[in-house]
Amino acid sequence: MKIGTTKELKNHEYRVGMTPDNAAAFVADGHTVYVESKAGEGVGFTDEMYREAGAVVLDTPVEVFNQCDMIIKVKEPEPCEYEYLKDGQILFTYLHLAPNPGLGEALMNRGVKAVAYETITDEEGNLPCLRPMSQIAGRLSIQEGAKYLERSFGGRGILLGGVPGVERGKIVILGGGVAGTYAAKAAVGIDAQVTLLDINMNRLSYLEDVFGASVTTLYSTDANIKKCLQEADLVIGSVLIPGGKAPWLIRKEHLKLMKKGSVIVDIAIDQGGCCESSHVTTHDNPVFIEEGIVHYCVGNMPGAVPYTSTIALSNSTFKYARMMANIGFEAAVKKDAGLFNGVNIYNHHCTNKNVAKSLDLEYVDLNSLI
Repeated sequence: MKIGTTKELKNHEYRVGMTPDNAAAFVADGHTVYVESKAGEGVGFTDEMYREAGAVVLDTPVEVFNQCDMIIKVKEPEPCEYEYLKDGQILFTYLHLAPNPGLGEALMNRGVKAVAYETITDEEGNLPCLRPMSQIAGRLSIQEGAKYLERSFGGRGILLGGVPGVERGKIVILGGGVAGTYAAKAAVGIDAQVTLLDINMNRLSYLEDVFGASVTTLYSTDANIKKCLQEADLVIGSVLIPGGKAPWLIRKEHLKLMKKGSVIVDIAIDQGGCCESSHVTTHDNPVFIEEGIVHYCVGNMPGAVPYTSTIALSNSTFKYARMMANIGFEAAVKKDAGLFNGVNIYNHHCTNKNVAKSLDLEYVDLNSLI
């Protein structure tokens, strides 16, 4: 198989879909690897490192797309890349289609086989390819939230860990999944007061066992959310419906309940956001203020730490890419039920129920197509 990766185009996105070690492994398996020049530059992977791994380095992304049977990326294609996609080509990347109908339409029209990292599951029903980025985003959410609580950024001027004689800052985390758990770890580590809400009582029981008295756990209801928002200095939104649009847990009218200068970090923004007032921001201009509340809604948070993110991501995704390369796409998705769940678009059909519902598309069972 001919396999390629290109330079990411999203604002301040320095990650790369394939490491030189990945390229070497593909070449050892008998495949041909194509890499766009400078694709790994942001991580410290030079063109020469890819050449030494056996890859062919090409000057432009269109050359890579034209050559390859499978494209491995990090983020979803930008609109200028849609025309590069071709019928029957495998696209393996984060897609986050729920809030992006234009991309969904393009993938359907181009006839690609689109596999989304964020909907691949493992034997326990977890999301192994989303997990490392959720871990990173969770930790970063506290780091970024603490920064934007500084007065110079429009925040309340709160030091989350406090000092002797001064009350510690209050952090509210909506969602106790991977991102929420790692946000809680980071929040506890700086000695903030932490409250975590979720609708899964088993998850809340587990988190109570893990964190003990360091974290207050609450069942997520509208009443509890409103109460917590009134007291919060920093709110982390980390809810997830795999493949689907995130629910709005924080409504615009809720902002009036919050302290002026408090901060919302909406980790769920790549799935539409869990705050009604959220809209995607970039690392160039990461925050905006509405109703006196600072919103941080960067859609590619882990891109800020590209070396860590790239290695962590490839550790999780490479085995699936290798399987598709070695035995073919259809054989791979039949063999691995988790990879099967990762297929969002297949030959002009939407094959993920949550994506189909979010984009108002007809859902087609992939089993009927392969």
